[in-house]
Amino acid sequence: MHSGMTGRNDPCRCGSGKKYRLCCGRLGAAARSGPGPAEIGTLGTLFAAGRHVELEAQAREILVRWPSSGYGWQYLGIALAKQGKDPLQALERAAQCCPDDAGAHVNLGNALGRAGRLDEAAMSFGRALIIDAGCVEAHNNLSQVQLELGRADLAACSARRALELGPQFADAHNCLGNALVRSGRHEDAIASYRRALGIRPEFLDARINCASALRRVGRLEEAVQGFREALSARPDSVVILIELATALRLLGRTQECESACRRTFELEADSTAALMVLAELRADCGDFNGAQAMFKRVISLDPLAADAWAGLASLRRMTAADAPWLAQALNLAQQALPPQREAPLRFAIGKFYDDTEDFDNAFLHYRRANEIVREAGPPHDRALLARHIDMIIRSFDREWVGRRRVAVPRSGRAVFVVGTLRSGSSLTEQILSSHPGVFGAGELMFWAEKLGPAVVHANAEPTAKANIPDDDLTGWGLAYLELLNRLGCGRQRVIDKLPTNFLFLGPLYAALPEARFIHVQRHPIDTCLSIYFQRFEAANTYANDLEDLAHYYRQYLRLMRHWREILPAHTLLEVPYEALIRDPERWSRRMVEFLGLRWDPRCLEFQGTARSVRTASRWQVRQKISNRSVGRWRHYEKFVGPLRQLLQDSPGREKEDL
Repeated sequence: MHSGMTGRNDPCRCGSGKKYRLCCGRLGAAARSGPGPAEIGTLGTLFAAGRHVELEAQAREILVRWPSSGYGWQYLGIALAKQGKDPLQALERAAQCCPDDAGAHVNLGNALGRAGRLDEAAMSFGRALIIDAGCVEAHNNLSQVQLELGRADLAACSARRALELGPQFADAHNCLGNALVRSGRHEDAIASYRRALGIRPEFLDARINCASALRRVGRLEEAVQGFREALSARPDSVVILIELATALRLLGRTQECESACRRTFELEADSTAALMVLAELRADCGDFNGAQAMFKRVISLDPLAADAWAGLASLRRMTAADAPWLAQALNLAQQALPPQREAPLRFAIGKFYDDTEDFDNAFLHYRRANEIVREAGPPHDRALLARHIDMIIRSFDREWVGRRRVAVPRSGRAVFVVGTLRSGSSLTEQILSSHPGVFGAGELMFWAEKLGPAVVHANAEPTAKANIPDDDLTGWGLAYLELLNRLGCGRQRVIDKLPTNFLFLGPLYAALPEARFIHVQRHPIDTCLSIYFQRFEAANTYANDLEDLAHYYRQYLRLMRHWREILPAHTLLEVPYEALIRDPERWSRRMVEFLGLRWDPRCLEFQGTARSVRTASRWQVRQKISNRSVGRWRHYEKFVGPLRQLLQDSPGREKEDL
């Protein structure tokens, strides 16, 4: 209950100018017998003025006279918290003195949450809501605690309830965005963050969260802009600088990335986060010795840096001589690490055992890594994926794809290398990028951003169709060619190797009828295991379960069969990965010819081509071709279970490899 002396929407007695419910009303009602308005007013004035030492002294003086004063205990708790002291005992006494006051339980919940006592914090917010179901702050703060407890769905429900009560409550929009990110709904999260910023443009946490979500979905230019805007508000923030540097690295903007890291070192001389970004940057550029030195520097500063230990394993093939590394990694993995730190270490340990041919132990650690990622991330919805593939096939049939669109751009510069993750697309790009007429642009997110909302995130009900106006296709086609012109340095062809562009081949052909598509397909079980053995963004929800992988692969095969049936044959070249490994010159010549270019022998010396590669294959593509990865699945034959059916679902593959 609230004090009868001041209404929730009346001006607060402390003189702050705020409504009582947004100021001292948050502190809870005074006990029925206790200090009068003058004493309470003095506490409020000190609180509003930020005079926390005096506030603590005054609150203690009041509590000597009125030991059961809820106001006294709550003001004491807040004064202690503002001075970096422990407020919990005071706030617990406040809740005991005012058991029917929602504000007292909210304050206690906040303190319990800050102390890491999350279950107790959730209970305090729950008690506040039993007393006052319309307490927006309790719903919002409960959302934050539920998210920290890993209950993303409940967190989203609490945030939505807060927004029903207070649609203009920016904090609740931000909380909802955080819950949606945890559930893998990044585009919806971005919309929530932007609503928060529309209400409160200076809301820095929402701006940083929005930029981080944009980075996760590959909208890197927008992410960089968001981080730069956040940095203008807080120029000395190491956290924002590191986020900015990461996004710039993923864009391949090496000098700008290094500049952001240098600024970080000016603020924090031994920033391990900046060293990690630079280590990854060196590895992207093929400087594996430089990357190793930086990972080791991180470990010298922080021996428990799991990402740095994992990073070392990514730079080369491990051998028995790396047993000391393994001992350190195993010891670290056995400690109570948070999921985001344990998972990459488990993947790295799995790689060590795979490299050294201890396949049982390798699978043991790969499985543990995937369990961690799956438990911490959003679930995979097989039925929804199947409905989306149905919708794509229904929307982009032969008639739609073949319809003449007069205004579409005519240019053969665009080349798309598609397939699943880990199918050989990086190797294909590296070979072709070694040709002087070809530029490898890496994984461009342009079409995922443009077509994703209409195709991947569209209504997938049984009769729904994607709606992409011709004018949009024309505008996007022109914008894409402009992007390729900027990136391509005058080269005749520019490769976009985002594998999941396989979802969009019909619309891509309609927008760019002179484009060429190279589909790289690897042995299905080798492909799925290679995905399972790598750490990917949480948005790839299928990647951490073998049954989910098998289902995803079948949907991919189904859609590729559709594109083969409706696209002109001259636009699509099928490249079997195993055949490329077995006879690289023959297949390299075929790909170069397919692109309408003259043969250049530099394509066979691709491992020496200097360029940035920002995928998990960055080490492999700089080695000479080896058949070590062909038939790799047989080492794990007793573990592959649900993947075996894929052997019957992949007609036309190399029989000896099946």
